[in-house]
Amino acid sequence: MADTATKLPPTRLQAKYQKEILPALGQKFGRKNVFSLPKLEKIVLNMGVGKALQDKEKMKVAAEQLTLIAGQKVQITKAKVAISQFRLRQGYEIGCRVTLRGRRMFEFLDRFINVALPRIRDFRGVNPKSFDGNGNYSVGITEQLIFPEIDPDKVNFTQGMDITFVTSTRNDDEARELLRLFGMPFREV
Repeated sequence: MADTATKLPPTRLQAKYQKEILPALGQKFGRKNVFSLPKLEKIVLNMGVGKALQDKEKMKVAAEQLTLIAGQKVQITKAKVAISQFRLRQGYEIGCRVTLRGRRMFEFLDRFINVALPRIRDFRGVNPKSFDGNGNYSVGITEQLIFPEIDPDKVNFTQGMDITFVTSTRNDDEARELLRLFGMPFREV
């Protein structure tokens, strides 16, 4: 018996990428081959939980919250080396991360740009210079409460996270233009 899995329709940002962003990028960079244009490959959410060394419950809570935000199960990261000044031993759980691709990536990007970022106090835009030189963009969030999936009544400690947008281009200007067309609110410099 054949698998009858139904193909889901593209998300709002996937459709926008195909219909609006690709032609705009091709025109701006003067390329006709759509495979040479930059695309978003993955989004990595990383939460370092240093407080977990004193209280193991904080790691469990942080992992549950990151799972809610991302929509998929997180991976617990462990210390690779021991650092005696921080009372850290090799193998201790010190953080959690999740990598989003495909449909979940576009859904997260849509929620991040349109729901989470506007909830930041005194938000004036994200830093347009936070590229790594290889077309990848990173932004740091100071508290997880900006995401609507997190119930503020159940949060007993705030936890920040790093979000990295990995693109297929090696050029920061092309990656910046791609994210700008997706709607990333870059601060005016």
